[in-house]
Parts: sequence; C-alpha cells; structure tokens
Amino acid sequence: MNNVQILHPSGRPAREMLSGWQGAGAGFGGQLDRWRPALKTLDAALLPQLDLGNARAEDVTRNNAFAANGVQLHVDNIVGHLFRLSYKPRWRRLGIADADARAFAQDVEAWWTEYAEDPVGCWLDVERKRTATMMVREAVATHTRFGEITSVPMWLERAGTRMRTAVRMVSPKRISNPKGRSDSDRLRGGIEMDSNGVPLAYWVRNTTASMLGLGSGLGQEWVRVERETTHGRPKFIHVFEPMEDGQSRGTNQFMTILEQSHMLPKLQHTKLQNAIVNAMYAATIESELGTEAAMEVIGAGSETSIQNLTNYMMAVNTFNKGSKLSLNGVKIPHLWPGEKLNLQTSGNVDNGFTDLESSILRWMAAGLNVPYEPFAKDYRQLSYSTVRASMLEGWRYYMGRRKVIAARYATYLFVLAFEEALQRGELRLPRKATRGFYEAKASWSNCDWIGSGRLSIDGLKEVKEAVLRIESGLSTYEKELALLGEDYQETFAQQVREMQERREAGLPPPSWMNTQALAPEQTEPTE
Repeated sequence: MNNVQILHPSGRPAREMLSGWQGAGAGFGGQLDRWRPALKTLDAALLPQLDLGNARAEDVTRNNAFAANGVQLHVDNIVGHLFRLSYKPRWRRLGIADADARAFAQDVEAWWTEYAEDPVGCWLDVERKRTATMMVREAVATHTRFGEITSVPMWLERAGTRMRTAVRMVSPKRISNPKGRSDSDRLRGGIEMDSNGVPLAYWVRNTTASMLGLGSGLGQEWVRVERETTHGRPKFIHVFEPMEDGQSRGTNQFMTILEQSHMLPKLQHTKLQNAIVNAMYAATIESELGTEAAMEVIGAGSETSIQNLTNYMMAVNTFNKGSKLSLNGVKIPHLWPGEKLNLQTSGNVDNGFTDLESSILRWMAAGLNVPYEPFAKDYRQLSYSTVRASMLEGWRYYMGRRKVIAARYATYLFVLAFEEALQRGELRLPRKATRGFYEAKASWSNCDWIGSGRLSIDGLKEVKEAVLRIESGLSTYEKELALLGEDYQETFAQQVREMQERREAGLPPPSWMNTQALAPEQTEPTE
C-alpha cells in the first residue's frame, strides 16, 4: 500500500503536476506539458556540441555582416585604439610613500609602452605581428566568437631586445581531448584538473599547412602544457567568465542567436531575388487559351510542335504590329483575343520585410548584449534621450566585459613581462619598500586599463555634467577623463607644457585660466 500513487490523466504522478509555479506546471491549456528539458550541468550541456557551436559561430561572423559588426562592436567599445596601462601599486601595503609610488608608476608605464606597444618590434607577440593592444583586441574578438581566450607564454631569445617574455596567441578551437578521448572527471574539454576543479594542464592540438584550403588545418598531435611553473609563473593563459560551478570551457556569445544569424541572410537573398524578378518585367500578357487549345497550338507530343508554336507566335506578333491605336501620341496595345495585359509594379517589394528584419536584428542584438541602433546601423526615429539610454545600457555591459575579460587578459601580459623586467634590472622597486615582488605579487601587479571612451551623444551636455560631478565632489578628473579614454596625468602634464609654450610665444592663456594667470602673485607674509 505504501507504493500506491495517484496518477494524473497524462499518466504521470499527480504530485508532479501540483506545482505552485505556473512555469513548473503544465501551463495554460497544457502548452508546457511536453516541455521537459533535462536538468544538466553546464559542461554536460555544452561540451558534447562545443566544436559544432563554435564552428557555427565562426561561420556566421565570416558570412553575416551583422554578426561581424557585433564582434567589431565588442572590440571597439571594450578595447578601442589603445589599451592604456594605468599602473597603481598598492603603496600602503608595500610600505612606500605615495610620491614614490607615483614616480615608480610613471617609470613602469613608460617601460610598458616602449616594450609592449612598439609598433615595429612587436616584441610581446611570439609571431611579432601584434602590439599589446592588438593582442587584447584579438583576444576580445576571440572571446566573443568562442567564449574564451587562450594563450601560451614563451621564453625566447631574440636579437633586438633583452626581454625574452613573449606570448603566443592560441585559438580555443585547438584545445581538446587528445585523440578524441572521452570526457571524464579529471579531463574535460581538453583540460586536466584536480579534484577541486583547478586546471592543471591543457592539451593543445597542433596545426598543419593544408593544401588549397582543403581540410581543417588541424593536425593529429597534441601537446600537454602545464598551467604554471612551480613558483607560479603562468605557462598557459585561459580567460573566460564562468556561469556555473565546475564549468571548464566558455560559451560563445552567439549560442542563443545562431539560428537567427544563419537564416537572416537567406531571407535577405530570397527577398532580393524577388525584387529583381519584379523589376525585370514591366508588364506581362496573360492568355486565356484553354488547355486543349494550348496543347493543339504547341503540338504537344508531335514532331511539328516547334513549327506550330513558331507559327502561333508569328501570328500574334503580326497582329500586335498591326495595331495603330494611340492616344495623345501614346500607343494603345490591341491584344489578341483572350489575352490580358498585367502591369508589374515594384511598389510592394517590401511587403513587411523591413519590420521582420528589424525584429530579427533586435533578437540578435539582445543575444549579443549590444545596443540595437549601432548593431543594426539603424538610427531612425530616435531622440536624444532614447539614444543616450541605449548607449549607456551598452556602455555598462562593455565596462563589465572590459574589467572581467580584457583587463584580466592584459594584466596577465603585463605581469609576465613585469616580472622579467624586474629580474633584468629594466625596472627597480622603490628602495623603501618593505615587501618584495614575490612577497606581494598582487600589490605590485595591481593596475587599471583605460580603453575606448564613452560615445558622446551631445558633447556640450555631457561636458557640463562632468564638470558638475567634479565640482560637487561626486567624481574626479581621473574618472571623467577615463570615460573619454584618456589618462588624467598625461592630460595635466600636456596642459602644463602647452601653457608654458603659450606664454613663451606671447599668447594669452586659455579662457578658463585667465583669472588665475592674470592675478598678481601673492607673497608669503613674513613674521
């Protein structure tokens, strides 16, 4: 009797159907009754089709202009033209004065620009094709398409630089289980991990030079790369934002919109062909000739079919040429008996296509978390308020991605090179520091990154807003100039140089400096 259960008409236990939440029940009219997705871990849902999902995402970014624009929006808004280092050692934790920390920060920033942003040497890149900013831009684009960033730090001796630290960009598509081995609790998605889920090593598939574009370009050999050395120096860089415990690989941005991204170009091509066909014919003549008569005219199935059809067409042509009717100089067609003239117009080419395309593009923009207007390049019927709200919503998302993805990856690059620069004497820690690099690695490596500035919709309004925030103590010059993609220290130093040069050239100071510049100098009172 303990096993007796009351069944629902569907055949399932009635207790399962008594949910207090409509979404967990059968739904109105039973629409949700058959919707029973399996409850899986993220790895169980992602890893079996990871390669297929990534291949589809890569394909749409190659062939879909809007998808390619979605990737470019991430790159331009998260990174921009220069990913500027703002080095900020935690001087209180390091036992040094604020002035010493600022002086050391200036040296570090100058060294980083010289080494990592050298457009000719490109020493930070193993292939010597990319500056540090270009590497971060590529990393963000890769993260958008694949959901993760992977790189391999290397130690190379090269002519032209004393520094041996270099980083090789590695596509996530090369990370997989060797020889197609099945996933297990210690090997998933090409990553070896311990019992706590901490990555220990990565299996990287080699590449081959495929002939004539045939094949995938991926070889059949895998190299095992450890995550880090015994003293903590990274040997493999893997950056992604986990969404669940135990997640081993990242999910690309296009997973929720792959179907729409794939079908939209087909819809556009079909509509374009329809418009072309409608534009090719200005008019058509429709005949009411019956089936039997038509078959008799063309001689269906007989040897004289071609001759009969030719005779019929010549007779129609002769009849049409004989028409002499006209009105105000415009010829009026006199049709063969049983024929009708249909004028073809292209006025109905759209037929609701624009609204359908806009709906699909909004879906894609929502899936990529980018504002619809720049994504679709559609700024029709927008006011200042709506555009600003849209851009600020996108800016908040970009800033999160900058901090969690781009800045984290750039910090990896910086720490690798910074450690070697200290060992080689390219940089020297302040003498009064109470803790060395390896004793306080996080404090010595702390830095911010300044990327592209926020798009200005109405420059005058936003400048006034920034000034009011500074004057009211709600913000600082550092924060406001960072919103413009600028370093406040460089801006201040440049202003000092420009004012000095203007004085030397006999030019008046800027209007905002008139009062201070023209005021008489105050002498200190003597006791």
